[in-house]
Amino acid sequence: MSVPKDIKERYEKLKSEVEEHNYRYYVLASPVISDQEYDKLFKELVELEKKYPELKSSDSPTQRVGGIVLEGFQKVNHSVLMLSLDNTYNEEEILEFHKRVLKNLKKENVEYLCELKIDGVSVALRYKDGVLSQAITRGDGTVGEDITENVKTIPAIPLRLRKNVSIEVRGEIYMPKKEFVRINSEREEKGLPIFANPRNSTAGTLKLLNSSEVAKRKLNCFMYYVINPQNYNLKTQEEALNFLKEIGFRVNPNYKKAESIEEVVEFWESWNSKRKELEYEVDGIVVKVNNFEFQRLLGETVRSPRWAIAFKFKADQKETKLENIKFQVGSTGIITPVAEFVPIQLEGTIVRRASLHNFDYIKERDIRAGDYVIVKKAGGIIPQVIGPVKEKRTGEEKVVTPPKSCPVCGGKVGKIRESEVAIRCLNPSCPEKLLRSLENFVSRNAMNIQGIGPKILKRMVESKLLKDVSDLYYLNEEKIRSLGEGIGDKTVENILNQIEQSKSRELDRLINGLGVPNIGTKTAKDLANHFKTLDNLMKANFDELIEIEGIGEDIANSIIKFFSQEEVKKIIKKLKEAGVKTGQKEIKEKEGPLKGLIICQTGVLSRMTRQEFAEYVESLGAVFNENLTKRTNLLVVGENPGSKVEKAQKYGTVIMSEEEFFEKYEKN
Repeated sequence: MSVPKDIKERYEKLKSEVEEHNYRYYVLASPVISDQEYDKLFKELVELEKKYPELKSSDSPTQRVGGIVLEGFQKVNHSVLMLSLDNTYNEEEILEFHKRVLKNLKKENVEYLCELKIDGVSVALRYKDGVLSQAITRGDGTVGEDITENVKTIPAIPLRLRKNVSIEVRGEIYMPKKEFVRINSEREEKGLPIFANPRNSTAGTLKLLNSSEVAKRKLNCFMYYVINPQNYNLKTQEEALNFLKEIGFRVNPNYKKAESIEEVVEFWESWNSKRKELEYEVDGIVVKVNNFEFQRLLGETVRSPRWAIAFKFKADQKETKLENIKFQVGSTGIITPVAEFVPIQLEGTIVRRASLHNFDYIKERDIRAGDYVIVKKAGGIIPQVIGPVKEKRTGEEKVVTPPKSCPVCGGKVGKIRESEVAIRCLNPSCPEKLLRSLENFVSRNAMNIQGIGPKILKRMVESKLLKDVSDLYYLNEEKIRSLGEGIGDKTVENILNQIEQSKSRELDRLINGLGVPNIGTKTAKDLANHFKTLDNLMKANFDELIEIEGIGEDIANSIIKFFSQEEVKKIIKKLKEAGVKTGQKEIKEKEGPLKGLIICQTGVLSRMTRQEFAEYVESLGAVFNENLTKRTNLLVVGENPGSKVEKAQKYGTVIMSEEEFFEKYEKN
């Protein structure tokens, strides 16, 4: 089918508009339209590509969402060696670098450009006629790996430049500090090994084989280098940065032209104290001779350029005595070793404790109770024990071994699956596990019951008022007052009001609050959106669960195992009886010719949008589901359908064309 001229023109205009708004939002941080208006444009672009797949091009903004699963990464030769930088931590060596530059150039002074050194992963980007053609890792500097599909998911990297130039540029991909903390919290919650720092997390993300997983981790980037700058009439590094901005790249604004080496040192000192304010990690500054002709004259060694050096910041880390390692039991039973040490000040706060994450972490680093250890803040936020100072050992230090029973209740411990590193308390009645599960249930990310903090919960558990999370909904004035001291009229009224309000919280909050192992806030939302009710989720089988994006075999098995437990079924029954909402939205069966059917749709319909179709079939008594599963009764197929047709054939689902469906179920 040939594409009409007006459709082609609209498509090209839409593509340009969406990419322009991406540029303004992610690069300039200065959007000119609302999120709703942007979503409307993006949706129209997606619909056009569905209807006319021949229009879709590699530089379309729709290609950022990921979804491509790779078998591996191809090796690629670098066009110009991707060298490392020499580095220094002190002013004397910077002065020595300056003297060498002046001597080799036979100059009395030289101009430098100072840039922040982003602690991320280096990347080379190649563009052909303005369109991204390849993204390559540093590798060994001579040969890297092709990570193009993963890099396409990073909104700050343009798929099409603002000028139709063929060019290769280099820069740094990084993970923002907040995203690093979020990912590590999720991994620890799931019993997975944590990342040591944002750089490791970035590197691990870029090597994922599924680009849709990369898209979920909010990577960002700054570009700073142009290969063969003379081809674009660029004479200095400062001009190169301005050129990169002109053609659509995100460039770090925190750079400075220095007329003297003293100004270089001032720039370093200034950012050494200000770097904690940044949303990304920096580990120093990069000092470059600004003039490209001078760079050419200075040349390179086998390993690094002679015209640049990294002037690194001293890490804010301190030595302290590890006095004790305690075991903490979490809401899902995970036993976490926690280091307790002599208090130290790190980046403006007093630190006394740090999670040791799991027993593999301790074993790999050979951390022992009684050791002197080095502590820093990972991502500038979370205290982390890097490792022991082995030369200070006296022989009295104690090797830490995993407990053979729960440190709180004495119950059995073990792993719920072989692949996880976490050890858990397997006793469902463990009081510490109960306390942590209650803390999780009332937390902001779950049922958000304010006014019931850890101290009150602990007293309620000790007083036997709470034996599981459902007991919260059976508290009354008399029971709360029985806690005694500190529980006044206002406290009682506030607790009861907050509990009552929480009964109508969204389904994803309830799922999160129940403490299903390996389920974080994002997965809880995905499950709620897919299954609509807690009953549907509890009945879901393995095949239905793994069809949901982001849910693999381990998580699917974990969900099934959790909801098959008799004690969990009892808790949910009590929650329902207390009036807690267990549905994402009320699903009332309507009378009609499609009553009792679950309907899915694929392709583009000529009569109406997908949302309008969903409302139409629901008005006839059916349940509309975005995802096709074994429980789907009917698939309605429009133009340019997707993979759902093949899946429906495999499941034996009834398939109808749009014409067949409306011929049979047209409203009079």
